[in-house]
This record gives sequence, C-alpha cells and structure tokens, in this order.
Amino acid sequence: AVKDLCMFTTHTPVPAGHDRFSFELAEAVLGKSCVDALREAGLCPEGNLNMTYLALKLSRYVNGVAKRHAEVSRTMFPGYTIHPITNGVHARTWTSAPHQKLFDKHFPEWRSDNNFLRYAWELPEDELLQAHREAKTLLVDYVNKETGKPFSADVFTIGFARRAAEYKRGDLLFFDPKRLKDIGDRFGALQIVFSGKSHPKDLGGKALIEKIFAGAHQLDSSKVKVVYLQNYDLKQGALITAGVDVWLNNPLKPLEASGTSGMKSALNGVPSLSTLDGWWVEGWLEGVTGWEIEDQADGMKAADKDNKGYLEAAAKSLYDKLENQIIPLAQNNPKAFARVMRSAIAVNGSFFNTQRMAQQYAHQYRLK
Repeated sequence: AVKDLCMFTTHTPVPAGHDRFSFELAEAVLGKSCVDALREAGLCPEGNLNMTYLALKLSRYVNGVAKRHAEVSRTMFPGYTIHPITNGVHARTWTSAPHQKLFDKHFPEWRSDNNFLRYAWELPEDELLQAHREAKTLLVDYVNKETGKPFSADVFTIGFARRAAEYKRGDLLFFDPKRLKDIGDRFGALQIVFSGKSHPKDLGGKALIEKIFAGAHQLDSSKVKVVYLQNYDLKQGALITAGVDVWLNNPLKPLEASGTSGMKSALNGVPSLSTLDGWWVEGWLEGVTGWEIEDQADGMKAADKDNKGYLEAAAKSLYDKLENQIIPLAQNNPKAFARVMRSAIAVNGSFFNTQRMAQQYAHQYRLK
C-alpha cells in the first residue's frame, strides 16, 4: 500500500547524501518493534537503516535528477529501475528584471508557458546585449558597494557561485596563476566573482573556500580582480547568475547529480563553461549554448580529486577555452557572442525549468 503511493527522487552520487543510521539510534527514535519489522521485511540490507534503500524498496517509481545521474545511480543501486527527470529552475524567479522586460516585449507568453523562451532565437542582438549590460551593471554596483573593489561593466567577468563542496573544485581556476594573469594581461583585464557557503560540518568545503581566498589574494591586481561575496543568498545568487559573462562549473565527474546554477544563468543568456556532468550533458552544444571543459577525471574516486595530472588537463582546457574562444568572441564580435546568449535561452532556458520538470513528474505519476 505504501509503495503504490510513493515516488522517490535520489539526488546525489556523493555518499554523504545517503543517510545511514545505526539500529541502536533507529530503535531509540522509532521503537524496537518498528525497526524489527523493517529488518524482517528486508529493508535494511547493509546492517543499518539506510534511508535510500528504504525509499528504493518502498516506491513504485524512482528517478534521478538528470539523464547522466540516472545512469550513475543504476550502477550504484543495481537491480533497481531508475528513470531520469532532469531538474529545472523557476524561470520568473531567476530571470533578471532587464531580461524579463525584454522577453515581455517579444514573447510575453513566456511567463505562463516557459516553452515560449524558445523564441529567444528571434531576439535582436543589440537588445539582448543591452539587457545583459543592465544586469551586469546591477551586479557590478553590488560588488563595488559590498567589497570596495573597482569592478567595471566593461570588463569580461566570470561567475562561480554555489554550495562550497570539494568535488565542485571551485579552486581549479587558480591551478596556474601565471596563465590566468597572462590572460588578464592579454585582454586588458579580467574579473571573477565567487560566492557560496559550505555546510557547517563540511571541513573540506571550508578548506576549499580558504583555497579560493588564497588564490584570489595571489592573483588580485589591476589586471585580474577577484571577489568572494559574503552572505550568499537567493538575491545575491540572482545578481551573479544574470550579471556575469560566462558561468563556470567544473565538478569532479560523475559527482554532480544535476546542478542548477547554470540553468539560472542560461535564462539570462549567460552561457556555461563546464565539465560534462549533471544537467550540462543535456544542455551542452559546443560553441552554441556554451563550452566544455575537457576533463578525463570521469569515474575517479573522491580520494583522487587532487590527482595533479587530471587537474592539470582540466585547467588547461579551461584556460584554452577562455583565452582562445570565449573572451575573444565576446570582445571582438559581440553580436556573435549575443547569438550564443540567444541559444542559451532558447535551448536551455526553455527546457531546464520547473514547469517542464513538474509536468514530467505529474506525467510519470499518472503513467505508473
């Protein structure tokens, strides 16, 4: 009876995301008779109360939060059918005011039906660039007010803001400080905005933030300006995802179940530069919706996250894409860059949203 009523979404390949409790603790909370019943029903296969296995066994439909994540989850939990329903973000919440105004002018139906965002193909490049300029100015004004750093809307800006976790590798950008400085020198200047909090008990996440601060201190100059904004929240996240020029994401594959920050940036025409993991496997069209960071670390264990060979290859790809493709396109051919921005909205903004996601859940619930 329980199984017929339940759908279960597994959210992460990271072991810390799968709660396990000792029988002693479970009995103290639930009572011995309840725990004995769970054990007798074969719902505790690992010698403890594993909440993921409990949900897998007592749900009639199970899904992961991206196509790739469903594939990874099937290897983690063999014998279970795990379907993909890729995450989405709430379009009206994460679209900046300048972009909302632009969309309202050209396809006002987007508010009630996010599918209309596909008509972003028709947006005039100049109008899209102007909307982005306004969103970027809002971010720059906020950065200057909060940090006192002289950021400028005229300088190419990279954004990285999300929960601080080791596997997300927020410090990869600082792998080769000299290379990054050279990029800043070549193009006149470069700006980087970081933000994000770690879980209070995540010592690795806290150490990652310290590494980013150290890298920022080492790099910070008139050519490469770096800020780490404090008090990360929804308002700040919306400013950053809409106001930067490219969205950076470089998780250790295959540990990114979905990720949503790049979906938020796509709604504002900000393309992603990302390793092929999570949702980006589905949203990536090279040079069309964004760019891939080529990373051979797929399948590595978390303990191997600091393997220098893997990190060096990923960092080199990151720098090469920035220096040879992304920044030159933005600086030398803004209208061509605007066409990439349009594609990000039309292809990714129109699909990776909560309307589509909720419809898929409802459809699967009825179907099953």
